[in-house]
Amino acid sequence: MTTIKRVRAVPGVSGFFFDDQRAIKQGAEHDGFGYEGDPVTPGFDRVRQAGEAISVLLELEDGTVATGDCAAVQYSGAGGRDPLFRAEEFVPVVEGTVADELEGRSAEEFGENAALAEEIEPASGGRLHTAVRYGVSQALLDAAATARRETKTEVLADALGTDPADEPIPVFGQSGDARRENAEKMLLKRVPVLPHGLFNSVEKVGEEGERLVEYLDWLSARADDFDYSPRFHVDVYGILGEVFGPPYDRAELADYFADLRAAADPYPLQVEGPMDEGGRGDQIHAMTELRDGLADAGVGVDIVADEWCNTLDDVRAFTDAGAADVVQVKTPDLGGVQRSGEAVRYCEGTDTRAYLGGTCNETAESARNCAHVALATDAGQVLAKPGMGFDEGYMIVTNEMRRALARRGSWPPASVGEPADEEAIADD
Repeated sequence: MTTIKRVRAVPGVSGFFFDDQRAIKQGAEHDGFGYEGDPVTPGFDRVRQAGEAISVLLELEDGTVATGDCAAVQYSGAGGRDPLFRAEEFVPVVEGTVADELEGRSAEEFGENAALAEEIEPASGGRLHTAVRYGVSQALLDAAATARRETKTEVLADALGTDPADEPIPVFGQSGDARRENAEKMLLKRVPVLPHGLFNSVEKVGEEGERLVEYLDWLSARADDFDYSPRFHVDVYGILGEVFGPPYDRAELADYFADLRAAADPYPLQVEGPMDEGGRGDQIHAMTELRDGLADAGVGVDIVADEWCNTLDDVRAFTDAGAADVVQVKTPDLGGVQRSGEAVRYCEGTDTRAYLGGTCNETAESARNCAHVALATDAGQVLAKPGMGFDEGYMIVTNEMRRALARRGSWPPASVGEPADEEAIADD
């Protein structure tokens, strides 16, 4: 048995920034790469500030070191999420409370160790910040895979009781504000799901939603020049709710989504976070109303849950209510990586697909771990992360999946080329 000898915490940087979403929605304007104005969400010093992370190091008795990164979402403190994550605040927690519980435990027992880490209570009371649970679980996963001489995919599959995927999960690229340039990159690299778009203000969407329609029309025309069939997925951060307002099953909304569908044609379209109703119950009601209205009108646009769908309980609630065609499993908000795996599994056998997401504000380490969660659970799609430059995150997630599959004898396929499921995405 290999035991955990020592737990250390190293402050680090993440792949993007923390943004005060409420301030941005209330009109904070760009000032270079930052924003003008004062923050409104507790914990923020500025509307945009540098992202932070903590690398958790588990020193094992055989001399090896397992790692995982604590990271939190870009829009921390919004939509029911944990407050802003500050590394200096949580380094002592990891090296104190967490270390006291984990040191001396067997590194092989990922399931037991991860469950224990979920229940650790800091001296201040309550639960550990989701970012801490996220990073600690990654380090425990790395430790178990190292000690057992298995891939992280295999360790997770064993803990979750799954049959892992035998080919790469479709990767979803995110463009940031460079939504045209980065979409061009994604098409050149034949990314299965694209482009995210970052439509997080009325200015970007248009006073009547017209700019989003225009963008999808451009994207569809551009995609016609490439010989494959991607799925379009745009994130509107609740802005369509501001543009149109409730009720969401009225003809005006159905007509607008029909315009989006026509602009994207012939490519499948997913719209993430159409509204933000300020609470889980109201959000579920609004999204269910919108889905029912689109179904009655025969408009084939899939709706993706994000706002107020943060925890495992939230994923269950949205899925049970039939409030979304797709739920984003926002990995840092679930806590331990095993919780993200459980959330994906909950969607099995339902009409709701699971998208293993996360945030641009993660790290390369957390992104690689999430690639294994996606493979272990055969998720519907997985986010390219971290960062908003696209290329780096796509490389990190894609290569990690292919390495894991190669170790298990599933990659490359007999005919080396693009992942076999790319052409099938349009028919999913």
